[in-house]
Amino acid sequence: MKFITHEIGSLAKPGWRVKAFSGASLTDEDLQEAESWGECLEIPEREKLAAILSKRQAFSSEEKAEIMRFASFYAIRLLEKAGLDLVWDGEQHRVEMYEYAVKHIAGFTFQGHVRSFDNKYYRKASCVERPELKAPYHVDEYREIARLAKKQVKIPLTGAYTIVDWSYDEYFSALLVPGKETIREERHQARKEFATAVAEQIIYPNVKALCEEGAGYIQIDEPAAATRRMEIDDFVNAVAISIGDQVGKAFFTLHICFSDYRWLFPKINDLQGILNEIHLEYANRDSKEPGVSAESRPGYAILSRFKDNTFKVGLGVLDVHSDFIEPPELVRDRVLYACEVLGDPERLFVASDCGLRTRSWDVAFKKLRNMVEGCRLAANRL
Repeated sequence: MKFITHEIGSLAKPGWRVKAFSGASLTDEDLQEAESWGECLEIPEREKLAAILSKRQAFSSEEKAEIMRFASFYAIRLLEKAGLDLVWDGEQHRVEMYEYAVKHIAGFTFQGHVRSFDNKYYRKASCVERPELKAPYHVDEYREIARLAKKQVKIPLTGAYTIVDWSYDEYFSALLVPGKETIREERHQARKEFATAVAEQIIYPNVKALCEEGAGYIQIDEPAAATRRMEIDDFVNAVAISIGDQVGKAFFTLHICFSDYRWLFPKINDLQGILNEIHLEYANRDSKEPGVSAESRPGYAILSRFKDNTFKVGLGVLDVHSDFIEPPELVRDRVLYACEVLGDPERLFVASDCGLRTRSWDVAFKKLRNMVEGCRLAANRL
C-alpha cells in the first residue's frame, strides 16, 4: 500500500521573489539562492531567471510576471522532489490566504495590518457592503500550476467562516443596538448571515469554477473553524453551502488547525457525503519520542473521534512551528499509531500540520522528504 502525501498549505516565498515585488534591491545572496535552488531542482531555463534578476531592482511588470512564474515553478518542483503525491506552489501567487481572497471581493475595505503569527502579517478588512465576487480568483492560478506540475495538483482556498471571523463587520451588524436584551441572539444571527453570504456568493462560485476547469483536489482552509464554540453549526453550514451541488466533482478536503477540536464533534459529522477528508494539526501537540502507544502519541488523542465516521483522515505529522527535522522513524510511528486507532490504513492521507511558510526552504524540504520516507517505512511495516 501507499499513503498519499502532500504539504497542507503555504511555503515561504524566496527572497528574490519578495524583493522584486517590494522594490528592494536584490543582493548577491539572493542571486545565489536562485541559482543554487534552480540547480538542485533542475529548473529548465533558469538562466532566463538569472538574467532577469541580474537587474536587481526596478523590474518591469513583464519581468515581475516571469519572476512570479519561476517562483511558482521552483516551489512546485521542491514539493515534487521531496516525493509528495499532491502538489501546488505554496501561495507563490498569493499575498496571504486571507488578504488575497478579500482583495478579490467587492464590499470590503482594508483597514491595516495585523499580526498572525511568527512575525507574519496580513491586512485586515471591514465588510462595508454585501459581499460580491468580482471574478473567480483561483482559476488562472490553477491553470498555471497544472501546466507546470508533473504530479497531481490541489488548490487550497480560504473558507467562508474564516473570512468572516478575520474581518470587521460593519454591514450585517450595522443595525444592532448595544444593550438590547436580545443583542447576543441578534449578533449571532448577523454573523450567520455574513457567513452564509460569503459561502453562497464568494466561495461556491470559486469552487464551481475550479471544478469546471478540471481541478481534482480542492482544499477549504478554515483555521478559524473551532474558535467560537457556539458557532460550530454556522461553520458547518457554511462549508456545506460552499460546496453545494459540486459534491463528487472533486476530492474535497477541509483543513483546520491549532484549536480545540473537541468542539467540532459531533456536528462536523453532518458533512459526511459532502467532504472527502478532514485534515487536522497533530504533531505540534505531540511528543517527539518514538512509539506507537497512546502514551507515546498524546497529540493524536482526537483521532478516536473519527472511528465512527467515514471521512478520510488528513494526518499532520510535521510541526510547522519548529525547525526540528522529524526523523522518518517518528513519522512512521505517528502513521502506524493512526492506523491502529482507525483500523483502516486506507483512510489516511499524510501531510504537514499546516503550511510551512515560517520555515526556510532547506528546513521545509528536509521535513517533507523525511515525511515521505516515514510513510514508506510505515507502509512496509504494515
